[in-house]
This record gives sequence, C-alpha cells and structure tokens, in this order.
Amino acid sequence: MTHSSGSMTARRDFLKLSGIVGGGFVLGISFADAADGPVANAAFEPNAFLQISRDGITIMATQPEIGQGVKTAMPMIVAEELDVAWADVRIVQSPIDAKRYGMQFAGGSTATPRCWDPLRKAGATARVMLMQAAAQRWNVPLTECRTEAGAVIHESGKTLRYVELAEAAARLPVPAPDAVSLKNRSAYKLLGTRVPGVDTPRIVRGEPLFAIDTVLPEMVYAVYVKGEAIGAKPISANVDELRRLPGVIDVFLIEGNGDLAELKPGVAIIARSTWAAFKARKSLRVTWDDAGASTDDWEQAKKAAAARAGTLETVTDRGEVDRALASAHRVVSADYRYAFLSHAQLEPHSVTARMNADGGIELWAPMQMPQRAIPMVAKLLAIPESAVTLHQMRVGGGFGRRLMNDFCCEAAAIARRIKTPVKLQWTREDDMRNDFLRAGGFHSLKGGLDASGRPIVWQNHFVTFTADGKKPVTGGDLKAEADLSQLIANFRLTRTQLPWLSPCGPWRAPGSNVFAFALQSFLHEMSVAAGRDHLSFLLDLLGESRWLVDGNRNALHTGRAAAVLKLAADKGGWGRRLPKGRGLGLAFYFSHAGHVAEVAEVSVDAGKRIRVHKVTVAADVGPVINLSGAEAQCQGSVVDGLSAMAAQRLTHVRGRVVETNFDRYPLLRMSAAPSVDVHFVASDFAPTGLGEPALPPLAPAICNAVFAATGQRIRSLPIAEEGYSIV
Repeated sequence: MTHSSGSMTARRDFLKLSGIVGGGFVLGISFADAADGPVANAAFEPNAFLQISRDGITIMATQPEIGQGVKTAMPMIVAEELDVAWADVRIVQSPIDAKRYGMQFAGGSTATPRCWDPLRKAGATARVMLMQAAAQRWNVPLTECRTEAGAVIHESGKTLRYVELAEAAARLPVPAPDAVSLKNRSAYKLLGTRVPGVDTPRIVRGEPLFAIDTVLPEMVYAVYVKGEAIGAKPISANVDELRRLPGVIDVFLIEGNGDLAELKPGVAIIARSTWAAFKARKSLRVTWDDAGASTDDWEQAKKAAAARAGTLETVTDRGEVDRALASAHRVVSADYRYAFLSHAQLEPHSVTARMNADGGIELWAPMQMPQRAIPMVAKLLAIPESAVTLHQMRVGGGFGRRLMNDFCCEAAAIARRIKTPVKLQWTREDDMRNDFLRAGGFHSLKGGLDASGRPIVWQNHFVTFTADGKKPVTGGDLKAEADLSQLIANFRLTRTQLPWLSPCGPWRAPGSNVFAFALQSFLHEMSVAAGRDHLSFLLDLLGESRWLVDGNRNALHTGRAAAVLKLAADKGGWGRRLPKGRGLGLAFYFSHAGHVAEVAEVSVDAGKRIRVHKVTVAADVGPVINLSGAEAQCQGSVVDGLSAMAAQRLTHVRGRVVETNFDRYPLLRMSAAPSVDVHFVASDFAPTGLGEPALPPLAPAICNAVFAATGQRIRSLPIAEEGYSIV
C-alpha cells in the first residue's frame, strides 16, 4: 500500500486498510506537512488501536467493558504482537467511532473472535514499521533486527526504544496486510498468562468509572415512572402537587414513541437531588390507560403449555421417528420447564444526558451496543446521527440487558425537555419491571434406546413464546443443531408458540442457558435407562472426530467435545465412589463457539438442601488470551448459573411483575458458592469469548448430580419449585 507524497493541507492523513474490521478500519498516520517541515513530537498512530509518542505507548480498548475483561484482554493481543512489556503500555477506553474501530459491542461472546485477527495485525504492523525505522537509521538490513520489550535490537547489540522511533516510523508507508507475519502460539510471552484487570486498582479505590458516578456542572436528577403493565400509558397525574414539593423542579408526562424497546410512555420527575426525585415519586399518583398493555400471566402460560394450546409447527423431522419409537427396546419420556428471569445486573440503569447549544446531545451511559444507541437517539430527537456523542462508561453488569438502549432514549427525551444536564436514575424496581426477560419454556421429550443401550430416536415438543405471532421471542428459538441430540439418527423437533407481550431479550448465553438444562438432563435420563455410564454414553454418541458443518467455526466439533468431556471427567474424579447422599453429575454444551463440559459434586440432605461442593470446568475456546480473566469468566458463569437455577424467577400476573426486588428474587449467598476448578484444552482453533459458554452446562451437571445422590430427578427451574434449595 502506498500513499501520496504530494503536499498535504493538514498534519494528519488517514489511510484505509480494508478487510480487517468489518468494511475496514482507519489507519492514523502522522506525516510532516511539506510546508511546515517535520511535526514536533509527532505521534506514531499506525492504526486506530495504537498510538506511540515520546510520552509512551497507548493501546485503545475499543469494546465496552461489562466485567468480561475485554478492556484488558483485547489490548493484550496488540501488546503481544507489538512485542512490548505490559507494564510499559497505557490502556484507554476508545471513543465510539465505527469508522475507526468497526463494530463496538459486548454480547454473544464475540469480542474475541471479532477482534483477534485485526488486533494481532495492528500490533504486528506497528512492530514491522518500527523495525523498518530502526533499520533505516542504522543503515542495516531489516533481517538483522529483532524486537523485545518495546525496543528494536540490532544483532550488534545496538538498541532503540519504540518511543525514540515513533516520529520516523510515522513517515513510513503502511505495509500491506499480507506482508506482515504474525507470531506462532509457541512464541507468545504475554498471551496465556495471568494479567490483572486494568481497572482493578481504580475500582478498589472507588474511583468514578461507572455511569452512576457521572457528575456534570449544574446537573439535575430525574426518575421516569412507567406503568406496571408493559405498554400502559399515563392519562393524567398529580403533577402540580409534585412540583410544589421540596427540591422538585418539574414533572411532566411523555407519550413514548410506540416502540417498547426505545421510549415507553411515562412520567418524568426532575429534582435537585436523587433523594428529592425518589421522595417525590412516592407521592406520585397516575391514572393509567391499560388498553393494549400486557396481560401476560405465568400460571395461565403453564396451563396453556400443558394443554399444548396453539398451532403445532414442525421445525425438523429427520429419519423415521414414529417407527423408531414403536420398535425401540426402551422408551423414555419426561417434561421439563423453566421460568422467565431478570438480568438483575448490580448497577441499575443510570444515564447522564446533556443537550448542547448546537442542538446536539451527549450521553454518558453503560451500553453494550453503543452504536445502536446513536441512530435511536437521533431519530427520537430528529437530529443527525453526527450530532449524537456517546461516552462509553464501564458497565456495572449487563448480561445482555444493556444491548437494549431504552434507558438512553428516556434520558434523551428528558434532556430535550429541560435543556440542562440531567442524570436519569432507575431503581431496582424499575429494572425488574422493565427488563427484557430471559424467556421461559417447556419441553416434552421422548427418546428411544436399542437393545444395546444406544439412542436411536429423539423427539422434542418445545413450547415457547411469541410477541408477533410469527417468530419466537429472543432466547426462545430452539434450533435442531442446539444439542448432542442432533446426532441421533431419528430426530424430530416440533414447536408451539404462546403469545407474550412483555419484551424478552438476550440473557447470558441466550437460549443455551435453558436448553442445556432440559436437553442434557434428558440425555442423562436416557443413559440411566440404558444402564450405561454417562461419560461413555456421551462419547459413544459423539462418534468420530469431525466438524458437524465443515468450515463453520460456529459449528460443533465432536472431537473437541470429547476432549473437554474427558478432561472434566479426569479432573473432576468421575467414576469414584462417594458416600450416601453425595453424587457426581456430568454435562456438556456447545455454546457461542465454545466447547465446555462440567462435573458437579453435590450432597443432598433429607430436607432437599443441596450443597454444591465443587464444579470442575473444562473448556476449549481456542487460544486463551488472559488466563486469569478466562478463569474468572468460568467461575463467574458457575456462580451466576447456580444463583439463577436456585430460586430466581419472574412471574407475571395480569401483565405485572410480582418479583420487583431481591427480597423475592434472591441472589446466591457467598456461603453457598462452590469451589470451581477450571481447565483449558490447549488448542489452535479460532478463539472465542468466554462470557457465556461456561454457563449452560452448569444446571444439568448439578441436576444430574442430585439424581446420582438421591435417585430423584429435577425437571423444573428454579429448583425451588420442586422444594430444593442451595445452601
């Protein structure tokens, strides 16, 4: 790739290197203006991810940090290929800029696979250009130079630090992508090691990193009250009475824009403090129009599911299911169900918005998909997208909830009205009542075994929910390829969809988090009925090592699945004898391109109190970037999954959420957290993220262990519905 050597009108020129991130990313190259001569202290910006100047080396963290560790892990990739000591780099959260950074979002465990190659090329490109600059200064062949710890070293022993070469490197043409070689895994010095989170010291010190910490001059505070039934509209409210309360600035109704994922109707209360706004809210009286609002009811849904109400759809029908069931040596059947859930992130939604004199708006928000918020806010305010500026704050928990930007729309609508900086603060009750739920569901399963105990037929009737009468809600769309059951020759998946208006959305490992419970538990039921060891049963089902879809990195690989099953079984002590009332459970699930198996060791007393002593996790997610971060994600998945399966559920009565705070929606106590032992298969497969794959196998592993300990099968989540508790 070459650049024009003619006169330039600015000190910076930007070259595009296409085919790296989405449609390409911008290379920020510093050149000397022909008229001005060399730029003093010119910054070397070989690409949007990296800046090197005499002041040091800065790597941009381009993806939202929601606790999954990308603010540390992604810059580590650049630092590895750049060949710089981690202690010598500074990490900065990048601006939201699709042109420079491509897609910026946290969700689907995609940050690692999306950024892996681009970030490696970013670091490697910079390293090559710095070596070229050193070779030119020394007047030596490039082949006589190498790099180490942020310096170029000549074979004679001469050394130049990167910061000394920044200005010279900034004037070099950018090498073509195919001219830059990447390191082999055996040469890694940083990747695969344990690196503390870059924000950890600031978090420990209580520094303001989160949206809820934002403070602007002359800022006021707001709460936004929406109807308890989703879609309810305010007709009138005692606004004049509230305006007279101490600290209250204004109270007004907002119509909404007709989209429940953007701006719901409600009442805004503006005050001089959060306390004043919350206190005024207690005196608010609203007349709501419930016509067209949600009437969702969980008990009614359970009855409809039992009656198989609705139209039966055939999703997949392969082989001769009916004949295989009729001829099976043994037939096993069971019904499973799981409730709706809230995301229950620790930090309730908090957004600060400021309308600027030029008609533009700035928002400080905890977003998982900030680039989606820009057009939403621009449309709502009828301003150009270029007039919307987003400041990405560290997210105090997301789990998929902050992929939705309704809270940003609310803050924008309020800021437009009052014209001063305003912080919108949701309460826990706001979060629980206005969540995008993890979908509930029901499975009627039937399987057949031949005389040797091998599965020959699988049938699953899945009852899910729909908002539009056409397609399932997010997280409620079970695909035929979602589980090992797809490997059974005679396979049928049918579906019924029940109406549900309350919005559903991605919840950590969407779909997989509950499908694994039903499908992997039932596979265990089949292996028990066959009288076979469950590990042997699963390995036999996997068969020879192969991709189920050639060339698709998102497809299951049976060899990788077998490897993690064997590793989990070995490290978890599978097959050892345990005392009465204690058992081991094994489960595998393929989720978000990650292959994960888990062994749970539990004990159960006469009062159905379950103690989870240990969970062993074995994962193949390709190269591990930050070992401590990867371990933490697996440990967090186990704790999060255990908390959810224990007693959490969101039930609705006439469209209204019953569980509106943690008194009715309990979180797992620290005393109940198990020991979690994490192991990784060292593989050279394309990497994937770890925010989600380790959660789905947890519930079936626990429930299979409970069966091993007691002979009793759990078929409902949360397990509290069957009288069990985690202690």
